[in-house]
Amino acid sequence: MVRTMVAVVAAAALLTGCGGRQDAPTADAGGEVTCAVQQDTRIGIATGNATGVYFALGNAYAEQISAVTGGTVKATAAETGASVQNIQQVVGGTYQVGFSLADSAADAVAGTGSFTSAQPIRALARLYDNYTQVIVRTDAGINSLADLRGKRVSTGSPKSGTEVIAQRVLQAAGLNPDSDVAAQRLDLTKTVDGLKEGSIDAMFWSGGLPTPGITDLFTTAGDKVGFLDITGVLPKLKEINPVYERGSIPAATYGLPADAPTIVVPNLLVVREDLDANLACVLTETLMDRKPQLEQANPAAKGIDADTASKTAPVLLHRGAEVALR
Repeated sequence: MVRTMVAVVAAAALLTGCGGRQDAPTADAGGEVTCAVQQDTRIGIATGNATGVYFALGNAYAEQISAVTGGTVKATAAETGASVQNIQQVVGGTYQVGFSLADSAADAVAGTGSFTSAQPIRALARLYDNYTQVIVRTDAGINSLADLRGKRVSTGSPKSGTEVIAQRVLQAAGLNPDSDVAAQRLDLTKTVDGLKEGSIDAMFWSGGLPTPGITDLFTTAGDKVGFLDITGVLPKLKEINPVYERGSIPAATYGLPADAPTIVVPNLLVVREDLDANLACVLTETLMDRKPQLEQANPAAKGIDADTASKTAPVLLHRGAEVALR
């Protein structure tokens, strides 16, 4: 792997001294990828809900980027609605890096699903897997997806990867997300509170393990809530996108009586296709080299693997990331 070199040129030092930090151009100028960032640069990282894994890892990742580069690349993480919104805001330039579920990113490059045209994004790396966590109140009489009909169901934040999966799972079960359930488009914190209070009967969440908000739910509500097995709709989901796979949530994750079967999908870090290649290389190297520090922020980071990091199809790797992952 190419080792990151960070050079601060004299011009950048002069700019800093004459009126504060100046952002470097992020457009890719082409040429050789040296992994050397030549100017002080600010970047924003789009994460997800405050009690989710994206947010925890995004903040830790931002800290490591700033530390590795000695502050030459100053990164900050922000709470967002997650996948779909992140892609839209990365493309729009609000953020430079975004966490996304692979199915939402695949929709983006194809111009399908939540996207009306192909989006100019690339991947820095494949991350860990997200687990589709469908949790119900045990007193709500919900034993199958069909039993969600007429129930109050949180389908996640608007424009989130959770919402995309929730709608697809409901449709695969023969339910109309807009009319057959009383959909509540809530973030994770409000969703967990609603399930505790009884104002919500069921919830969808797509996240790494453990998700802090889900840990809080099972710690507080105990046997009043439980996981719903949704694996019966996996064949229909795979017809939409082959990234969906069968998985299980280990019992020890949330103190469950047994492992909970479910559907998993990988996560990606995405950027604009024209992001400066040297910056992309630095960002990717930091992700891989500082994995131990990210694991301290959330154990889901253990799923980041050098052997699978480049497997981001159908989203292409950014050319800077290709150099970092060699």
